[in-house]
Amino acid sequence: MVINTGSKLILLDTGFGPGAFAATKGAVGQLGNNMAGAGIDPKSIDIVLLSHFHIDHAGGLRTADGGLVFPNAEIKVPAPEWAFWMDESNISRTNTYNKGHFPNPKKYFAGIESKVTRYEWGKEVAPGITSIATPGHTPGHTSFAIASGSARILAQCDVTNIPSLFLTHPDWQLMYDNDPQLAFATRRKFFDMAVAEKATVVGFHFPFPSVGHVEKAGSDYRLVPMPWNPSI
Repeated sequence: MVINTGSKLILLDTGFGPGAFAATKGAVGQLGNNMAGAGIDPKSIDIVLLSHFHIDHAGGLRTADGGLVFPNAEIKVPAPEWAFWMDESNISRTNTYNKGHFPNPKKYFAGIESKVTRYEWGKEVAPGITSIATPGHTPGHTSFAIASGSARILAQCDVTNIPSLFLTHPDWQLMYDNDPQLAFATRRKFFDMAVAEKATVVGFHFPFPSVGHVEKAGSDYRLVPMPWNPSI
């Protein structure tokens, strides 16, 4: 998601990145093409705002040869996420999937630590954007409330993955969730908030158009997608 606040151009998460695009022959890592199609130069991004450090959200910081995809951007990361992944002793607190992933964040940030700002939960992290604590998927996983005037949307990143599975069965556990029980509790808390607010919700892994509203379905939830409107 690219957000234009009027004063800042902000990218929320990066996708897999150009290296993965080349390795998979375009199966993943399409952000660069999509930005080009939208007329957005990666050099114009002022802030890259990361929700967590899994490779499909932060791997796109680097080009295939290790350069910076967004050379002029400040990189903002959740402080609890940084503290967890940068401490080697925490590898004992990861599940099987995250053990294999553990070396990756240090590669993303190697040599560019001065460009990284760590933010806390519950704070305005960019104009009109407030961080929301949604741990469980990873220890520092973060979602965002994006406000403009009286309008507000919730960007839920990886609170849930495929909504047809994990909204209708929020207690189901996913191999990527480092703390499944905490992830389940977070889903309940977050989507109860979304239902109460009748909020527009954006999901990183939701099917196109990735935007909708969450409703209660018995004791669980369902996503009602918004009609797609290609006009601006």
